[in-house]
Amino acid sequence: MARIRKRTRIRKRREEQKMTDGMKPQAWKVALAFAIIYFVWGSTFLAIRVGVREVPPFLLAGIRFLIAGVALYGWMLMRGTPSPTGRQWRSATLLAVLIFVLDYGLLFWAEKRVPSGIAAVMMAMIPVFMTLSEIWILRTQRLTARLALALLVGIGGVGVLVSHSASFSETPIDTAGAVALLVAAISWSVASALTQKLPLPAAKAMSSGAQMLAGGVLLTLTAGALGEFRGFQFSQISRGAWWALVYLIVAGSIVAFTAYVWLIHHESPTRVGTYAYVNPAVAVVLGYFFAGEAIGPRTILGTLLVLVSVVVITTTPRVPSAEYLVAGVQDER
Repeated sequence: MARIRKRTRIRKRREEQKMTDGMKPQAWKVALAFAIIYFVWGSTFLAIRVGVREVPPFLLAGIRFLIAGVALYGWMLMRGTPSPTGRQWRSATLLAVLIFVLDYGLLFWAEKRVPSGIAAVMMAMIPVFMTLSEIWILRTQRLTARLALALLVGIGGVGVLVSHSASFSETPIDTAGAVALLVAAISWSVASALTQKLPLPAAKAMSSGAQMLAGGVLLTLTAGALGEFRGFQFSQISRGAWWALVYLIVAGSIVAFTAYVWLIHHESPTRVGTYAYVNPAVAVVLGYFFAGEAIGPRTILGTLLVLVSVVVITTTPRVPSAEYLVAGVQDER
């Protein structure tokens, strides 16, 4: 009897292992998805730079996300996913203001003044500000010595990029553009914190589609309010700028987003989050080879400091704050 039970247990384990292996995605699919979020999202900064040379920034961002939002939202409706409720639409609209108008709108605006590679490096500060929001807004994480040092290193990297010190041979980046990028990164981090508290559709793709759609509408209205339609004619846009816009819509918003959503269901958030420090490196290299953007001591040192900060922050184990632990105990009661 003992042998029979042992054989039965072994057989069950083998069957469970087969089921688990069957659920795991093929290695080439995982590699392809990572390649997409690494290189496509990294290359979108150069595409933005190309587009804003001819199309007003908020209008370009509005067109991108309006079309992508309609496509994603319509696709989810066709799949039978229910449309957001009125309360969920209000939440999506609030997030659209933070993510699309303030974050992407300011990013597009800043890329008229700042090289695409540097813009990507500055936007890599998002995990830094997200950590700060978890410490001071959500109070779900405690400020440790390792985190504090990483935050200071990241801030130091930004300081190098905007420094007017004569010890660097490169020209410092435009101050207004740098401020716009920092505000954009902070806005994204605040939106990420609010996402955990606001009522949104359960289907992530529907939630993102609704936010993109609302963001596209708001960006287009912002473009009108800023007078970007005055004197602008679509017939004057070159083929290169049109291709940049198509690339941003199809590759940047639809394909890369789909790959990202697929990955977060099959890989750990830590591994997926590595795009945050791969994208800037990709953007800097592409900007150097295809847009003639300089890579000197200032760019190298500032980029390294920011990326080291992001790597340390994203790999630091979460240490819950005292308030979070107390709240957890009260919830259990």
